[in-house]
Amino acid sequence: MWQLSATEVVNKLKTGEVSPLEIMDVAIERIQKVEPHINALPIQFFDEARDIAKKFKCPKNPSLGWLGGLPIAVKDYNDVAGQLTTYGSPIYANNRPTQDDLTVATLRSNGAIPLAKSNVPEFAGSHTFNPVWGLTKNPWNLGKTAGGSSGGAAASLASGESWLANGSCLGGSLRIPASFCGVVGLRPSPGIVPRGKGLPAFDSLWVDGPMARNVSDLGLMLDAMAASSSHDPLSRITQAGGFQAAILESRPPKRMSFSTNLGLRSIDPEVGEICKSAANKFALMGCTVSDDIPDFSGSIESFQVLRALLFADVRGELLPKEKERINPDIVWNIEKGLNLSVNEIIQARRTRHDLFHRIARFFDTHDLLICPTVAVSAFPIEQRFPTEINGEVLTSYIDWMYLTFVITLVGCPAISIPCGLNKEGLPVGLQLIGRPHGDAQLLSYAKLLEQAIAFDASPAFFQNF
Repeated sequence: MWQLSATEVVNKLKTGEVSPLEIMDVAIERIQKVEPHINALPIQFFDEARDIAKKFKCPKNPSLGWLGGLPIAVKDYNDVAGQLTTYGSPIYANNRPTQDDLTVATLRSNGAIPLAKSNVPEFAGSHTFNPVWGLTKNPWNLGKTAGGSSGGAAASLASGESWLANGSCLGGSLRIPASFCGVVGLRPSPGIVPRGKGLPAFDSLWVDGPMARNVSDLGLMLDAMAASSSHDPLSRITQAGGFQAAILESRPPKRMSFSTNLGLRSIDPEVGEICKSAANKFALMGCTVSDDIPDFSGSIESFQVLRALLFADVRGELLPKEKERINPDIVWNIEKGLNLSVNEIIQARRTRHDLFHRIARFFDTHDLLICPTVAVSAFPIEQRFPTEINGEVLTSYIDWMYLTFVITLVGCPAISIPCGLNKEGLPVGLQLIGRPHGDAQLLSYAKLLEQAIAFDASPAFFQNF
């Protein structure tokens, strides 16, 4: 049962072929077998989840994203009532919120049952390790990183511990772990998934979103997460008919562009070739493929400034008393934000505004922009972050994430789908970027390409469990 897709399991739940309690026990058994090897879901509340599953009832008119009592993994940046939310930090090691946050409450209202929290880096980052729960390993190679910050979520999906998992994204935290673990992660447009009070209300850099094993399951998860809420000022009306319906109406794009690096910096040549080969499958569907791309100049510097400003806003108050207990990379990012000049902030904002208008003009004549999700493959777990790419020396702990974080700036929906394996047998992700507010259309394109690539997302090691 754990090998079935989320869509298949939910259909069985809807018809009564299996009960929520039976599915819950399948998930718990799988987690207990796998967890000692990967440490993806360290916070577990199985007894509470089983109690909810026993009493679970389906309404007469379920929503488009109704999950029917499906167990899900919740990221340890999100609040589940009565359970730990640590952010991977010893400062919050005993933090137990009394209420679900808005993301979790929406999922629960659509028939999801949280049963565990997925591991994260401390506060943020794209390698999942922290002093509270330790390190999460990649199911494809236990010596490699699962990525982050939704690394535990991605690893739980790849190893069959969960059918669906939520994640969040600032610089690539949904897409990067999806790429490294051979699963699917979507950064939706801001406002599709409502966010709670834990983040600045008007910030559009950080979004919550879905992760799954395939695009169809991702559409199901997004339907379960999407909602209009008066508690989120960016929230907007959801997709008419639902995202799953849009996937079923897939048609190839007419014109797209592919770039290995968006004209910015170095990339692992093997990653570039794997992604180029996968993207060209659209040409076989009659799509015109070009190398025209928007001008991304200044985007790396702009994101670095705006990310630092957000860190100073959200975590700056911790620094005076807790500096010694915070990851030095996060301290660096907070201090960078606190020391920004007015001119630096204004220039970063202007660059972001100009970049958005350039990419909007690009989508006047193109349906898709495609590039690798990450410039490198999953790196060794002993390494905090890559320090060079193909001979180019990097200067900060997030430089290597540039292909995802410059897309964060423009607010376009972006999805990572697995497109092949490198010579080490590690998954490589392809990033598809859609036009502003074009989430449904993007998912339909991703489904077509997923079918054409026919990637086998099954780490061999875990098939024996």
